[in-house]
Amino acid sequence: MAMPMTHRERLITALSHREPDRVPLDLGSTRVSSIHVASYEALKRYLGIEAENVILDRMMQPVLVDERILQKLDIDTRGVWLGKPDNSADAQLTPTVWRDEWSLLREQPPGTHYYDLVESPLAGEITIQDIVDYPWPDPHDPGRTRGLRGRVEHLRQTTDYAIVLNTTSICVHASQYLRGFEEWFTDLVADQKLIGALMDAVLEVNMAIVADALSLVGDLVDVVFTGDDIGHQNGPISSPELYRKLIKPRQRRFFDQIHSLTRAKVLYHTCGDVYLLLGDLIDLGIDAVNPVQVAAKNMDPIRLKKEFGDRMVFWGGIDSQRVLPFGTVADVQREVARRIHELGPGGGYVVNAVHNIQPEVPPENVVTMFDYAREVGHYPLSGA
Repeated sequence: MAMPMTHRERLITALSHREPDRVPLDLGSTRVSSIHVASYEALKRYLGIEAENVILDRMMQPVLVDERILQKLDIDTRGVWLGKPDNSADAQLTPTVWRDEWSLLREQPPGTHYYDLVESPLAGEITIQDIVDYPWPDPHDPGRTRGLRGRVEHLRQTTDYAIVLNTTSICVHASQYLRGFEEWFTDLVADQKLIGALMDAVLEVNMAIVADALSLVGDLVDVVFTGDDIGHQNGPISSPELYRKLIKPRQRRFFDQIHSLTRAKVLYHTCGDVYLLLGDLIDLGIDAVNPVQVAAKNMDPIRLKKEFGDRMVFWGGIDSQRVLPFGTVADVQREVARRIHELGPGGGYVVNAVHNIQPEVPPENVVTMFDYAREVGHYPLSGA
């Protein structure tokens, strides 16, 4: 009998479109493949583990999952994050109001789980000079990379886990927040020069941050994570033509830089129905897409695997809109088995929930997702 693979070997094999010993598992290696703090509290109680809550992203409230939980579930990945800048606009202004480093104000309404955008500082009648004069974050702030090399070296030398470097978003998210969603979408058609200048300004900041990080650890990490939502429930956020004219060229600059600084695999996050854009993502040199929102309109896993499975790895896919929050343990088992047999043949699949595990998800469903994936995910897949 062959020896089991290391966790790192397992993930890299799957990302290389080959079959490992079993389907690899991810929980918490990125800010969008973790678990909301409310669900995490329930999971800790369920497992009898006491641990502090370290929030990875204040807006969405996912946590850094405790190492004991990751080991108990036999998770194959470990995330690494950049540090907080020494000098930043980021501040908790009141118990419910937070200003992020882009100088965006967010507020957590009573009884809710997330921070909502309060205002968009570049909304309304603006000029390109207003964009130039905006107080942009300092991408080279030393706090971002302080100790990064040492943390990654420690993981590399003392564990066999696949190391996932969390970087920034690209150019869509921050520009939408700054401009406001309605005007951002209007500008895509009515003022492409203005919205292009705004996306370029965001892109320059994020590319500089990523370049500094990869210059330090590009030789040590296994996966580089980034993202920009370019889909919604029923299709891409714009026509494919507008995406290819205005967004894709800027994404190409971003990914070309990544490929010039590391040989690591590239994991890209976009929610929604991006079926019409998967060929474009492959063209950009993206290795894997997350979260594979299977409940979105055209994201049928069987078709995705058939049409793109030899060129794109699918990372996620366990339905979090219906099955994980509202299904029974048996429902979760069926979902896991179905997804593994739809997306797993030939490699190219990593088990994870669609986006962060949400507050409504019972802890037994979380544990079942990973336990059952280990049980039924061994290659060769039975009945695949």
